[in-house]
Amino acid sequence: MATAPTTFTVATATEPHRVRTRQIVRAHPEVKQLMTRNPATFLIGVGCVAAQVLIAYFLRDQAWYWTIPAAYLVGAFFSHTLFVVIHEAAHNLVFKGLWKNVATGILANFPSIFPTAISFKNFHIKHHVFQGVHELDADLPDWYEAKLIKNYSIGKAIWLFFFPVFQLIRTIRCREIATVDRYVAANIVAQIAFDVAIVYFFGWTALLYLFLSFWFSVGLHPLGARWIQEHYLTLSDSQETYSYYGRLNGVNLNVGFHNEHHDMPSIPWNNLPKLKQVAPEFYEPLLAHTSYTKLFFQFLFDQEISLYSRIMRKERGTATLKDQSVPDKDLLVA
Repeated sequence: MATAPTTFTVATATEPHRVRTRQIVRAHPEVKQLMTRNPATFLIGVGCVAAQVLIAYFLRDQAWYWTIPAAYLVGAFFSHTLFVVIHEAAHNLVFKGLWKNVATGILANFPSIFPTAISFKNFHIKHHVFQGVHELDADLPDWYEAKLIKNYSIGKAIWLFFFPVFQLIRTIRCREIATVDRYVAANIVAQIAFDVAIVYFFGWTALLYLFLSFWFSVGLHPLGARWIQEHYLTLSDSQETYSYYGRLNGVNLNVGFHNEHHDMPSIPWNNLPKLKQVAPEFYEPLLAHTSYTKLFFQFLFDQEISLYSRIMRKERGTATLKDQSVPDKDLLVA
């Protein structure tokens, strides 16, 4: 890119993933064997929740400022893994029953302080179905965000630091998706009970540690480069989804395999590398990232990249709001 874009790149073609899904299923029908559930994800979630609660316990009597390095250097990694557990539960990839996946998401949400797991599920599924459609894809920055931040390093750093706030505000524009159902209510009640218990038994310093762990895990931290990696036009003006093949896939449970995930959302995290191995002809030609740290600094200091470095669509296509984003499974059943 010669200069920073000053508006979103508008695409008239449909998003690329469902087209590639059909091609992969045709070429490799054996991918059906990869569409399983992984109950071990629940155990990973339990382990990370336990670790965060234990660290919060040890910090309960320390000066509040010790929570900052502890959260940035340790807690952010546990918190980020838990976010991916929530992501897997949102796609019902942990257990067969809906309620079991809901419960997994609510449990994994505990150390993040705010009850977001089930609301995330509702918005995230539509991100898969309506990728780049401004009023339905909460992953796409708002116009005001892009205009405010532009391509300035300090602005992008502030944007990353306050990313959870910007992400929350975006959901307001997605009025057709926003729902408050019994699952969201259960998430809220359970989260409030957890937060109160932490303060009652461990104190406010413990809660601060958990809050900062969540805040850093999705913001101004190398792990925050994940949001840039997934759909920002950092390596090409036309490829709108990028995978990450680096060591931190061990922390983020292979969510770096993002093209693979969008193509086959019915495949759990542990099988995404296998999908790439089964269908290398579809993934090896695509551009990909190998370092979150490198991408983190590239995003901050490369003035050719702005929040406008995204592809958007003005047409919704033929998908409906009831679409649950399982095109791979639907094709194989058909």
